[in-house]
Amino acid sequence: MTLKKIAYRNIWRNLRRTILCIAAVGIAVFFNIFMQSMMDGMIKGIEDVVRVFDTGHVNVVSSLFEEDKEYYPVQFPVADGRSTGELIREIEAVPGVKAVLPRINAYATLSDSLIKHAFLWGIDIDREKEINNFNLTDRSDGLVTGRYPQKGSNECAIGVYMAKKAGLAIGDRIPLKVVSAQFSDKYWSPEIVGIFEYDYRKYDEQVIMVSFDRLQKLLVLDEGTQQLFIYADNEKDTRNIAGKVKALLGDGNVIREWQDNYWVVVMQQSTIIFVIIFLVFQIVASFLIINTVVMIIHERIKEIGMMGALGMTRSEIVMVFFFEAVFLSIIGSLAGCIVGGLSTWIGSFFPISFDTFTGGGLKEFPMAGTIFLNFSPVYIVQGFLFGVIISAICTIIPSLKSAFIEPVEALRR
Repeated sequence: MTLKKIAYRNIWRNLRRTILCIAAVGIAVFFNIFMQSMMDGMIKGIEDVVRVFDTGHVNVVSSLFEEDKEYYPVQFPVADGRSTGELIREIEAVPGVKAVLPRINAYATLSDSLIKHAFLWGIDIDREKEINNFNLTDRSDGLVTGRYPQKGSNECAIGVYMAKKAGLAIGDRIPLKVVSAQFSDKYWSPEIVGIFEYDYRKYDEQVIMVSFDRLQKLLVLDEGTQQLFIYADNEKDTRNIAGKVKALLGDGNVIREWQDNYWVVVMQQSTIIFVIIFLVFQIVASFLIINTVVMIIHERIKEIGMMGALGMTRSEIVMVFFFEAVFLSIIGSLAGCIVGGLSTWIGSFFPISFDTFTGGGLKEFPMAGTIFLNFSPVYIVQGFLFGVIISAICTIIPSLKSAFIEPVEALRR
């Protein structure tokens, strides 16, 4: 305790230097906490987009569809074209399955429009709204004006960016052409009855939403469907559900879990890279404490000699300087935790506009235009321990320098 008291008093002998050290460690800890919260928010945002728009919790397609999935072929329905209603009833009977939603995606060519190509999205709108919040920021159905298309109708809804770019409004028609399952051209002019904003640039800019049953008929899929999106009561149970669905449907189909999505895997694997970045940033900030300890040792040579002459052992002298560095890192880490915790807590209520940083240039990236910071006490505790431990370890070597100073030689200087 005596050594700790001496060390604590010593850190306030040069207030300016102490404040600089505390600020350096505090900024590093703040950066650590804030960036972990931001990265976790980005990962959760990507996972939300994947589950809502790309795969559900479990996605079912034909094996032939999987081979050319980038073209979204409609010629290869799930389970060789078995009735969609029968497939839904069988899969929803599997324990843990919350809902099974059929979907059809197809490319369309537009005429008499500034936009020449679009993405037809056929969904069971009523059931989808019960399961999914399409607007990823407001957690709503995303409808800005009008209404969604009714079942069996020649109606559609489009995104706000498509409406603005093409000069379209409610009541207008969109003449388009699409290739059916029989490889024949189908011409259609659905009426716009609604405009939506999902805060997902790709869909707000390129998608024409239509009723599933109307698109199913137009593409001559009979009672089949191109894809099945399975939603689970518990997302952690998807592997078990996928196995049961595979056994139920047999060969010829591909059952994919949402965790296997390319972007989800990439973001989860990249977390180790960010940990390394945080580590480097903390070490760089710790150099200020290292420099301070070295300066203290040089400035207090005579004091070190006096401490040795009064009977303090080398290990006790080392501990005094080591405790000084530890106190600086604790105070700095605590300050960084307070600022970082408050910032991430506030940021968890107010979304950050991702488009502001990218200019909307990452619209193909599966992420909402805004992200929420993920506030977590775990990150605050980790940030504090991270700052204290790394800073303390970095100061062991310069602290040892004081042990090699001979008391007599130090008193002569």
